[in-house]
Amino acid sequence: MKETVAVVGTGTMGAGIAQVAALAGHRVLLLDAAPGAADRAVAGIREQVGRLVARGRLDADPDALALTPVDGVGALADAGIVIEAIVEDLAAKRRLIAELEPVVAPDCLLASNTSSLSPTALAAGAERPERILGLHFFNPVPRMRLVEVVAGADTRAEALDRAADLVTAWGKTPVRSAPTPGFIVNRIARPYYAEAWRLYEERAAAPEVVDAVLTGAGGFPMGPFALMDLIGHDVNEAVTRSVWTAFAHDRRYEPAQAQRALVEAGRLGRKSGRGVYRYGPGASLPQACGAPPEPAPLEVTDHDAVALSTLLSRAAVPVLGGERGDGTVELPGGALLVRGTGVTATALAAEHGAPVIVVDRTLDDATATAIAIAPSDRCPADALAAAVGLLQAAGLAVHVIDDTPGLIVTRTVAMLVNLAVDALQHGVATAADIDAAMRLGAGHPLGPLAWGDRWGAGTVHSVLTALQDAYGDPRYRPSPLLRRRALSRRALA
Repeated sequence: MKETVAVVGTGTMGAGIAQVAALAGHRVLLLDAAPGAADRAVAGIREQVGRLVARGRLDADPDALALTPVDGVGALADAGIVIEAIVEDLAAKRRLIAELEPVVAPDCLLASNTSSLSPTALAAGAERPERILGLHFFNPVPRMRLVEVVAGADTRAEALDRAADLVTAWGKTPVRSAPTPGFIVNRIARPYYAEAWRLYEERAAAPEVVDAVLTGAGGFPMGPFALMDLIGHDVNEAVTRSVWTAFAHDRRYEPAQAQRALVEAGRLGRKSGRGVYRYGPGASLPQACGAPPEPAPLEVTDHDAVALSTLLSRAAVPVLGGERGDGTVELPGGALLVRGTGVTATALAAEHGAPVIVVDRTLDDATATAIAIAPSDRCPADALAAAVGLLQAAGLAVHVIDDTPGLIVTRTVAMLVNLAVDALQHGVATAADIDAAMRLGAGHPLGPLAWGDRWGAGTVHSVLTALQDAYGDPRYRPSPLLRRRALSRRALA
C-alpha cells in the first residue's frame, strides 16, 4: 500500500503537487489555513484532471482520486511524508514544522517546496532535523519534470533517497542539490536575465532583438524578456535579489536597475498587462525583423576561418583560399568577418588594421535561423551590407547590434557555463544533475556544462576574460575550475 501524502498549502504549487501524488495512486490529505481553500483545491484538481481526460491526455477517473481536505495538523498523523507549500517565509515554515513534529510518526519525512530557503535553516531547533529536506517543484507542477531534492546540514541520506524515489515514481526527474542560495536552477540561471538587462541598459540591442537572437540562434524556447514578462517581474526580480543578497552582493547576481523600475511602476508583465512588452486587447508584441535584404557578395576569401565554416557552407557563396591563416573571412573591399570571442569589433579592427564585423555564436550553426553581428566603429556601409548579405544567403535573419563585448548568445552562454562550473566546484550538485536541472527546470536547449564542452573550456574562458577586460567588472571573472579546465583541456561535464 502506498504511503499517505500530506500537502500543506493548497495554492497553485500545493494543488499541483497534490494532483501529481493523487494520480500516482496515493491517498492525499490537503490542509490550508484559509477556510475552504483545501476544498476548493480538491474541486479544482478534479476539474483539471477531468479536462485532461476529455482531451485524451490522461486515463483516470477524477472522482476516484483519493483527495481529502482536512482541518488542522492533527489530521496528518498517518502521513508518510508532509510537503509544505505555504508562504515563502522562514518563520512561518519553522512554526509549521514545530506543529507537525509532535503529530507525525518519527519516520515521516518533512519536505518544503521552498525555492530559496535552506533546509538547514528550516530545521534549526527541530527535534528530528535529519528528516527535513527541500523538495523544490517547478510550476506548473503536473507538467514540469524537474524536482530539486535539497539536503540540509543534518538531513540523512536515507531521507533524501526516499524522497528521490518517491518523486521518480511520480514521473519526475530528481536532482540532488546542496543547500546553496537558489539551489541549482535559480543560482545558475541568473545570467540569462542579467545579460539581457545589461544589453538593454547599454542600448546595445532592443528587447525584441535579444529575444529573437537567443531563440533563433541560441535555441532557447523563450527569450529572456518575454520569459520575465511571463514569470512576473516582481517574482523574477525578488529571486534575483534574494540570491544576490545571499551571496553578499556578488556582482554576478546583481539585480538590474531597469527591472527594479518596472516593478516600482507596477509593470509586472502579462499579469498586469504591461511589462517589457504590452499585452491585452489591441496590443501586439514588437517584432525583430532583422536587417533588410542585401545581395550576397560574389565571393569571399577564407583565411582558415574554421569557426565560420558551417555558415559559409550554408551560404553557398564562392570561397577563395586565403594565405594569412588568422581565422577570418575577408569580404570584398577588405573588411573581415570574425567569430565572436568576447573582444569588440573595434578592438579587433585596430589589431587587424581593417574593418571588422563580429559574428555571434549559436547553439548549432547548421540549424540556427537567426544571428547577431556587430560592426567596428567606422566600418563602411558596403562592408556591413556584404556581411549581412552573406549571412542572409545562409538562411539567417541577421540582427545588427551595437559593438558590445560578447554580443548576445556568446556572452550569455559563457556566463551560464561559468556559474555552472562554479556550482560544480563548490559541490552544489554533480555535473549530470546540473545539466539535467537546467534543461528540465529552466528549459535550456543544452546543459551549460555540455555547452561549455561543445565550445571548449578555453573558448569560454577567453570570452569571460575579454568581457572582464572590457568592463573592468568582477561580474565576469572566470571560475578557478574553468581556468584549470582551459589550461588542462579537460572536459567540464
